[in-house]
Amino acid sequence: MLLDPGAHEVAMTTVGYRGLTSAEAAVRHRRDGANALPATPPPNRISQFAGQLTHFFAAMLWIAAALALIAGMPALAIAIACVVILNGIFAFVQEYRADRAAQRLHDLLPVTAAVRRDGRVVTVDSDTLVIGDLLVLEAGDRVCADATMRTARRVAVDESMLTGEAEPVPRGIGELVLAGTYVVAGQGEAEVHGIGSATRLATLAAATARATRPPSPLTRQLHRVVRLVALIAVLVGVSSFGVFAALGRDLTESLLFSIGVTVALVPEGLLPTVTLSLARAAQRMAGQNALVRRLEAVETLGATTFICTDKTGTLTRNEMQVVEVWTPPGPVIVDGTGYSPDATLTGTAEAIAATATMADSAARCSPDARAQFVQAKWVPIGDPMEVAVHVLATRTGAAPPPVPWHRTPFDTHTRRASVIDADGEHITGAPEAILALCESDTEDATARVAEMTARGLRVLAVARAADPASTPRLLGVIGLEDPPRADVATAIADCRSAGIQVAMVTGDHPGTAAAIAEQVGLFGPDRLVLSGADLPEDDGRLASLLERGGVVVARVAPEQKLRIAAALQRRGHVVAMTGDGVNDGPALRAADIGIAMGASGTDVAREAADLVLLDDHFGTIVAAIRLGRATFANIRRFLTYHLTDNVAELAPFALWAASGGTIPLGFTVLQVLALDIGTDMLPALALGAEPPNPRTMSGPPKAGTLIDRTLLRRVFGVLGATEATVAMCAFLTVLTVAGWRLGDEVAAGTLASASGALFVAIVLGQLTNAFACRSETRWVGATGWRGNPLLLTTVAIEIALLVVFLWVPPLPELLGGSPPTVLGWVLAACAIPALLAADTAHKMLRRRRR
Repeated sequence: MLLDPGAHEVAMTTVGYRGLTSAEAAVRHRRDGANALPATPPPNRISQFAGQLTHFFAAMLWIAAALALIAGMPALAIAIACVVILNGIFAFVQEYRADRAAQRLHDLLPVTAAVRRDGRVVTVDSDTLVIGDLLVLEAGDRVCADATMRTARRVAVDESMLTGEAEPVPRGIGELVLAGTYVVAGQGEAEVHGIGSATRLATLAAATARATRPPSPLTRQLHRVVRLVALIAVLVGVSSFGVFAALGRDLTESLLFSIGVTVALVPEGLLPTVTLSLARAAQRMAGQNALVRRLEAVETLGATTFICTDKTGTLTRNEMQVVEVWTPPGPVIVDGTGYSPDATLTGTAEAIAATATMADSAARCSPDARAQFVQAKWVPIGDPMEVAVHVLATRTGAAPPPVPWHRTPFDTHTRRASVIDADGEHITGAPEAILALCESDTEDATARVAEMTARGLRVLAVARAADPASTPRLLGVIGLEDPPRADVATAIADCRSAGIQVAMVTGDHPGTAAAIAEQVGLFGPDRLVLSGADLPEDDGRLASLLERGGVVVARVAPEQKLRIAAALQRRGHVVAMTGDGVNDGPALRAADIGIAMGASGTDVAREAADLVLLDDHFGTIVAAIRLGRATFANIRRFLTYHLTDNVAELAPFALWAASGGTIPLGFTVLQVLALDIGTDMLPALALGAEPPNPRTMSGPPKAGTLIDRTLLRRVFGVLGATEATVAMCAFLTVLTVAGWRLGDEVAAGTLASASGALFVAIVLGQLTNAFACRSETRWVGATGWRGNPLLLTTVAIEIALLVVFLWVPPLPELLGGSPPTVLGWVLAACAIPALLAADTAHKMLRRRRR
């Protein structure tokens, strides 16, 4: 006889504890407080907004506004202040919207719990649980507090959110169940010994809060840019003061002019341009199911060089399903999706009939499991593996199982479960346990089991006996898998072509992890599988192993994920870490980019993350990286555009200073500001909206090199130099034709006309520069005219503003220029073909060198 009828009663032995009275529970609740995680205080909105107004870049602009006020230019000071405030408001609104979206994802602990009070089972609010309460648990419940099992009938708990281990863990009398975990099988009662901040869940949440988030690559790069530009502006200002002093000008007048020049050269439009570019990319990512919680995370994604990804739910569907079975008449392939009852069974008629018989017996051993249609999809109710077996029974047309006479749930010692009903005894369990009981020849079944497990399938054997006293007959074996997502293999291949290394870092069994890595093409040439317990103690050695490519790290503890992220960061990697459990929180915060699962993840993980995947797809990460790289490229585009303008604006001041004042100063401070804020800002914003290039994911990321030799050579040696040369030639030619000679005084009208030609040349040069900056490698004609319609619109506005600045009173007089002569217009218009020719020649030369 296979079954002791009293076995399940023995498992129900208790210590005699019957729970609290309502009065005692009320006393303890007043003493110990609510059973709730320490509330994460909502962000101080005032401090959050103040942070947008006081970071390094904003501080530089505030200083510029103060200097403008000192120099007697209150209108300019107000304009700069408005730029900082409006940008701060926009960035604050973007982060506020992300926070609100994340708040809607909160769903960590259940609202109610079943407890035994006053000798009977009642339902109470989970936050009223106290130490000493007796939780009544059954399959499908979420545990509300840390507790010790007092009674247990084949209890199994899903602790994946805390440990990363996907396999349910059996829990017997005297063993612990932890807050936030799920009961997936069995029934029992547990005495609460830890609530609120005393739970393991709260400990992990606190560790997450303590973890520090590293500054983003964009933040570091922008600080470098701002310091460089600020240094240039200060040097020009000091040089201007020196020239004025050498010429014997009034010191007060010289100081105010030098301050004005310094302020004019500060790129006021760079801050809003960067913010709007990041915000636009964040909106695009949201449309692709990636919720950005910090704007800087957009660019950090583009800088990513290493992804540490979880397995379950990210690389796989997190759906246990039967994919094939073996019966004595032959195998059957099951082609279905998730827990849907629709599927195609491929095999002989005899094998399909035998599959139906086997599925019927297997389903009887777990009558509480089922699939339910909820919100337009089928979801599992109960243990996912048992649900998958029930779905198989439905797909084969098996009738609902009869009410069992006697049931023994799965036992971790015998590794099987059984049910006795009118049709006999039905047994399911581990193949080695079931095959050992059967009388028939099992060699074929043993070979099939070995073949299935080698492919990473979980295998369940099924047998039936006429009665408990009979030797059972093997009905067959069932192969189940949590299948990889359809797009994962392609996404991993895209990462490789983009120079991004991917490692699987999971709490799962090494064999299961390796099988999934094989299926999705994650493995590198060494097919390296590491275990958390066997990781080298030296961080350098650990990083070198991970850098071998396509590595699987299984059975990983939370502190080991932190160590992996830190080791890779010390090697210069920008690390993206995915996770969904509470145990992942510290690593998500410490990584350069923390990526949490929105559909299946916990609240703690989402709070720690920079990016939340609303669909949990690994492919969504790659799509977000593509947009992040495009955003970085766009920042380089409009930075090239801005710096080219600065070179052209500096030329008149440099020539005036170098000549000791014998060459007239062609620009006023207000003309420089009109160029920076008036005509240049909108095309720069349009460049920030440039769509991703088809080659965005070809080659390693360029992040970390916002300003490199290529960009500087292009700005100072090609675009800026050409624009400055044409503009100064137009200025000096107009003066010369009007009769001016070196060292002569210049009539005010002549100087205004020449200054107008200089102004027009720079505007037209920047108009052409906007199109040239769309690509670092392709000439203007190859980029197409319809790829960025926003740029066409802003260029039209730029031309309209040029007309306003030249002809609409009192602006010409205020700026210090006037409409140029016909000669001036012709010379200024030469900026267009000159810039196009220089840009095209430079790109052709670079292409030949490559």
